[in-house]
Amino acid sequence: MIRLILALTLSLIAVQARAEIDIQEITSPGGIDAWLVQENSIPFVAIEIVFEGGASLDLPGKRGATNLMMALLEEGSGELDARGFQEAREALAASYGFNARDDSVSISAVFLTESRDEAVALLRAAMVNPRFDDDAIERVRAQVQSILRSDAQDPNRIASATFDAAAFGDHPYGSSIDGTAETVVALTQDDLFTAHRNALVQGRVYVGAAGDISADELGELIDDLIGELPIDGPTFPDRVEFGLSGGTTIVPFDTPQSVALFGHAGIKRDADDFFAAFLLNEILGGNGVESRLMREVREERGLTYGIYTYLVPKDLSEMYLGQVASANGRIAEAIEVVRAEWELLATEGVSAQELAQAKTYLTGAYPLRFDGNAEIAGILVGMQSVDLPTEYIANRNDLVNAVTLEDVNRVAGELLDPDGLHFVVVGLPEGLEASD
Repeated sequence: MIRLILALTLSLIAVQARAEIDIQEITSPGGIDAWLVQENSIPFVAIEIVFEGGASLDLPGKRGATNLMMALLEEGSGELDARGFQEAREALAASYGFNARDDSVSISAVFLTESRDEAVALLRAAMVNPRFDDDAIERVRAQVQSILRSDAQDPNRIASATFDAAAFGDHPYGSSIDGTAETVVALTQDDLFTAHRNALVQGRVYVGAAGDISADELGELIDDLIGELPIDGPTFPDRVEFGLSGGTTIVPFDTPQSVALFGHAGIKRDADDFFAAFLLNEILGGNGVESRLMREVREERGLTYGIYTYLVPKDLSEMYLGQVASANGRIAEAIEVVRAEWELLATEGVSAQELAQAKTYLTGAYPLRFDGNAEIAGILVGMQSVDLPTEYIANRNDLVNAVTLEDVNRVAGELLDPDGLHFVVVGLPEGLEASD
């Protein structure tokens, strides 16, 4: 019955998501800031907690420690072992998520109002008092090692790893957050407690909540969850510049289809021209089927099933990336078309019609993102992490529409660097030579 209520909650909240979002900025009694969208009509709460730093805080020789630590938070805490924790969570019909990324770790929670206190107590134990039992460590370590072995045979993962290593070298961005076979097998329980101490720091936290909870209740809940975590953490790694120049890297791999990851330096999320770059990317290779690259590479020439580009503004560096896959005998042509379109857009810009279509798509799709409490809580945290004001949601589409054709074409000339494009190709490409 509890699961049925939760399912109905998720569906009903999507109907309300189209309404105006009223964000409350609160500060807990302990001094922790949070944003709240209160909706008391359905007995359901979602919370998103993000700590800055993430896997970039892995110590030298300990790559993968933060990722392994986060995966172990639900594998036993306090008096509960892994099985006991899972049984307690199931009994509450609560959902928890623990994730590690380059620049942050995140903890998500979804629970019913009637079991809020118990769900929060269980989550608190995982966050504040993890066990890191030896058997749990070995079980989850084996899962990570299996992922690493799988990645070593996945052309997409090989391309990403090769690209990152060449672009960022010894910086944490240059290697997978999962670590390597050597570093993961060497991680100890003490390493995991250290990673926990370094990653979950209340002085670097962002909190978003949505659902059936008041500001006062949320303040008390936050202090309960976060109040005993350390105030300060280790220093962040230094900023790193994108380190790849134009060219082609080929990684031989026996497969009938080559995978290409390509890109160059990007643009900061807080740059004045970010929205112009955002629209530019939508036109060049964004999600829409009307993008330049989709039309020229797929529709006109049939070289691929899909091709996409995307802006990647990390905390310590920025990239503009794209990816495409094609038969070994046709990947060289696909790359040639990508370079040509990159050059054409950089020199001649976009048309007024293309810009209007991109604006229509992006402004129309934006409200659809608010399709549940969990999604809203995540958006609230994302806004805080890039220093956006609460009124951003109401103004976002106006900001998109305010971008002019002149803005987009100026940014196209400044951002797009055809000569700086570097392609990492994994496969057995024909008619393509490495140039790095």
